[in-house]
Amino acid sequence: MIQCADPRAGYFAHREEIDAAIARVLESGRYILGPEVAAFEREFAVFIGVAHGVGVASGTDALVLAIQACGIGPGDEVITVAHTAVATVAAIELAGATPVLIDIEPAHFGMDPAKIEAAIGARTKGIIPVHLYGHPVDLDPVLAIARARGLRVIEDCAQAHGARYRDHVVGSLGDVAAFSFYPTKNLGAIGDGGLVATNDAAIAERARQLRQYGWADRYVSDSTGTNSRLDELQAAVLRVKLKYLAAENDTRRRLAARYAELLAGRDLVLPAERPRATHVYHLYVVRSGDRDGLIAHLARSDVRALVHYPIPAHLQPAYHGRLRGADRLPQAEAAARQVLSLPMYPELSVRDVERVAEAIAGFAVATLAR
Repeated sequence: MIQCADPRAGYFAHREEIDAAIARVLESGRYILGPEVAAFEREFAVFIGVAHGVGVASGTDALVLAIQACGIGPGDEVITVAHTAVATVAAIELAGATPVLIDIEPAHFGMDPAKIEAAIGARTKGIIPVHLYGHPVDLDPVLAIARARGLRVIEDCAQAHGARYRDHVVGSLGDVAAFSFYPTKNLGAIGDGGLVATNDAAIAERARQLRQYGWADRYVSDSTGTNSRLDELQAAVLRVKLKYLAAENDTRRRLAARYAELLAGRDLVLPAERPRATHVYHLYVVRSGDRDGLIAHLARSDVRALVHYPIPAHLQPAYHGRLRGADRLPQAEAAARQVLSLPMYPELSVRDVERVAEAIAGFAVATLAR
């Protein structure tokens, strides 16, 4: 079976270095917020081009703490999209704020900047653009609106490690950004992990306090906080894998280019790349008019394809009927009916890509035969 993602392959690719890093931590006796976390925070901040990185326990926590560190909470509204991992919307509510949803632009699945102004109200305090699937949102108009309206921009970079927008790595353009290191991400841990990234020293300090009970000094809570700490083992693993991230993103792009060659002319909408943007293909997402039929056919051909995401946030049972903006999201709803993620990870072989394309060609033939 060709898997859609294979985090184990990422471990095997760097097994010797990862095992050595884990042993180093185990032997050190420092397991929480020690030198590995501090080093990774510095190294990742340099990689994306910001001044500060704050390691936390998960990507969801990174979003929650980024929102709170911007001073956004109960009574405030935050604009985002429905076509995303539900964690984006959940994080807004976990921070005490209220999500307001706008639609996506269909070519790249990102926030449609033309929909922002109509969603801004008296209580709006922030905007969360989601760089979904590894492709950057069109940030220039988002940032222009936010600056004109005095709103914070919190980039959701959970799927976009190393993606670039106009020569800047995403996560370096807004007020603050949230990253996830879930094992299947372009930069994945062996477990959960996240990071808050910012150029604003005050936001960084606030996030550091929030991640550990509001402490400025140990055991002294200057404010309320939580327990959300990136542990030393995960930081050590991430330091190893960070060295290879740029090269592995290049490999993803080469595999995507091969997909594009082989699938051209098929009854699919293939991923598109915005001018002056660099897609890092966390997922290789196509659109199909018979998505479910294609998934079943691929499974019979020993290819595992997945759907990211089959239910937009506003139609999830937990949120249905109670989110502002949910009545005008036709593009998000259409995407949820049509999107399909084909296998994509750096260790995937070109031959595997060719086998996936051959299976898709077989589905087209079978469809015509009916």
